[in-house]
Amino acid sequence: MGEHEREHVRVAVIGSGFGGLGAAVRLRREGITDFVVLERAGAVGGTWRDNSYPGCACDVPSHLYSFSFAPNPDWPRTFSGQQHIWKYLEHVADTFGLRPHIRFNSEVKQMRWDADQLRWEVETANGTLTADVIVSATGPLSDPKVPDIKGIDTFEGKIFHSARWDHDYDLRGKRVAMVGTGASAIQIVPEIQREVAQLTLFQRTPPWVLPRVDRAITGPERWLHRQLPFTAAARRGILWGIRELQVQAFTKRPNELGLIESLAKRNMRRAIKDPALRAKLTPDYRIGCKRILLSNAYYPALTKPNVDVVASGLSEIRGNTVVAADGTEAEVDAIIFGTGFHVTDMPIAERVVDGDGHTLAETWKGGMQSLRGATAPGFPNWMTIIGPNTGLGNSSMILMIESQLNYLADYVSQLDVLGGRVALTPRPSAVAAWNRRVQDRMERTVWSSGGCNSWYLDENGVNTTLWPGTTTEFRNATRRVDLAEYEIVRPPKEASAKDNPAAKSRTRKPRDKKVEAGA
Repeated sequence: MGEHEREHVRVAVIGSGFGGLGAAVRLRREGITDFVVLERAGAVGGTWRDNSYPGCACDVPSHLYSFSFAPNPDWPRTFSGQQHIWKYLEHVADTFGLRPHIRFNSEVKQMRWDADQLRWEVETANGTLTADVIVSATGPLSDPKVPDIKGIDTFEGKIFHSARWDHDYDLRGKRVAMVGTGASAIQIVPEIQREVAQLTLFQRTPPWVLPRVDRAITGPERWLHRQLPFTAAARRGILWGIRELQVQAFTKRPNELGLIESLAKRNMRRAIKDPALRAKLTPDYRIGCKRILLSNAYYPALTKPNVDVVASGLSEIRGNTVVAADGTEAEVDAIIFGTGFHVTDMPIAERVVDGDGHTLAETWKGGMQSLRGATAPGFPNWMTIIGPNTGLGNSSMILMIESQLNYLADYVSQLDVLGGRVALTPRPSAVAAWNRRVQDRMERTVWSSGGCNSWYLDENGVNTTLWPGTTTEFRNATRRVDLAEYEIVRPPKEASAKDNPAAKSRTRKPRDKKVEAGA
């Protein structure tokens, strides 16, 4: 297509996980139908489509890990598995009529801001289009991170990441190395331990593990939620309230977490009788500093005769021999990396280019910063869902996503009120002030004072991942866009003619209440 025939949309949403589908639903509810959802894969689902490893499930209760506007009365368990969550997201796409807007197999290669036209030029695997507004909903758990291990190219067996599970590879009877002991690994280990010949677990840092209080949701419960929807809403409310109270200990009073630590140690003592193994598995940092993991099967699996726990990270590979930092060696047929994702260095930032040719990754070179977890200075009309410092350590990310959808709705509304071709870009001073408040609060949290080195921290040791407060506080902070925190951008010709009365007459003035909101 020629330059003048190129498709143009008002909003381009990147990704079709919880964030992308939520944005699409919210746009439609705001009366906006001129949008597309660009998805690099062939189905919706994001993280819950990609992570299909054995035992994959959520560690947040089902009734809380779902949209408030799309309750599901038929969750089968209190903590649902990957297949049920993926099915739920497919259901959301169908129920809200989103599929006509979704472009599958359309990976975004680059987004470049056109300062003259005040629009984004979006290059995808299936061609190029333009958009007034970009909503980046790729999420922090979308691009797997595989460590740079010396000799990895010499390995003669099978290698894959937990988020790219190779279901065609038969693990039965194989010698397997599992690298990492995070949320994915503790679900994988009990599942594959039963079928592999030998499992060697490389553990750099032991996690705190609590029992998983999971059960099937009974038929009568599901019937009640279908017939009386307020009962499901009440269940969600109770789950939310408990976590709002719990977060105070993580964010304000880490020293009060000793009781939880004692429960975790008791859980370990019940399952691990060998003192030497128990010593390997006992963390030396405050509980909550790294994500608390939930499992009833992880510790019992580690006691099996075909499992060897190496309390050291993988440092080298020599042919089929894997070598730990402490010198421990093992011969293996397959290596599974449960080593997490590019969270503090999101790859999508390399593909966002401002009007001067600089990438968002360059802007974030010293650490990710945004205004209210959404917008970045120098990148007008570009917004991210689950941006810097919007993660949670103990509750449901869906609550944070819905708060950001409120911010998105008001952002688009502000553009409508301003009228004409217009863009908003956050003032650097506003971004600096917001992040200063966030980091000041972060200092007293368990994530900063707990004595661990977690994936929440960037290479500079700054926590650019988590929100240091309650979901209620974040909801209030993102309820509306404050125009005082933004610069209003218009096309160069309009800007140069701002003193022209005729030009002024063609531009609607903001409504009074919006002006007051930004005052």
